[in-house]
Amino acid sequence: MEQNKNDRLTVTVSALGAELQSIKDANGKEYLWDGDERYWNRHSPILFPIVCGLWEDTCRLGRQTFRLSRHGFARDTAFTLVRHSDERVTYVLTDSEETRRDYPFHFNLSVTYRITDNRISVIWHVENTDRQTLLFQIGGHPAFLVPGCQKGDHMRAKLRIDNPEPERLYGNVGGCITPGYHPVKTQDGLWEVEEETFIDDAVIFDRSQVRHVELLDAADEPVVTLDFKTPAVGIWTPAGKHAPFICIEPWYGISDWAEFKGPFEDKYLMNRLLPGASFMSEYTITIGR
Repeated sequence: MEQNKNDRLTVTVSALGAELQSIKDANGKEYLWDGDERYWNRHSPILFPIVCGLWEDTCRLGRQTFRLSRHGFARDTAFTLVRHSDERVTYVLTDSEETRRDYPFHFNLSVTYRITDNRISVIWHVENTDRQTLLFQIGGHPAFLVPGCQKGDHMRAKLRIDNPEPERLYGNVGGCITPGYHPVKTQDGLWEVEEETFIDDAVIFDRSQVRHVELLDAADEPVVTLDFKTPAVGIWTPAGKHAPFICIEPWYGISDWAEFKGPFEDKYLMNRLLPGASFMSEYTITIGR
């Protein structure tokens, strides 16, 4: 475990999956879910080289097929620490014989967490070290504690989003999405959710409809704010488990369409990198104001 710390925040990151483990303010108040396996045993996994699921967990590359489980392997793989200071930590994952069995590409993936005042920048850098085009998706899956909610409580939360009339996709057929958009009701962007909101799994917004999400307290003040420029975002909590957290997930990628059996390169929201090229993006987590 490595820590980043300034006067406002203390952030803890694990080498396993380069995953955030804790976000505390100067008073020691925790904002990130604790990973209690009775509810959900993760905190903030990195999703790579796919986001969500493949139809029947099958990846088709040319005449070959490979198996990639939901959200990919990065979240369960040890990264190497390459940089650490009070305000920044960087972990790197490089392809190996093991990763190439399921994902036959050479790559470097680095994940950096940088704290500035009360803000955490989560920076992803993907480098194609192969001689072929690299195909990948990447996303975040941070889980934040819902103000006033305890383990075992019926989860209710208030969010504020930057789109008063968003339309969702459903991803509840074999873990994959189905055609058609469905309106989500908000009060000028104020969106009240509860466990039943997620009975059909995550609420998925694509087409860059939403780029700013605030988790609010009882006074409608922002407790946690996420800003991102990703083409998709998922909002999720495990329905029926009375878990006191909600995930706000910026995604460069999304599930397969249900029953999709085409080539991996045609997967919806696939990213492509030519040999020697790299991709970099970030999203930010702001604690309080």
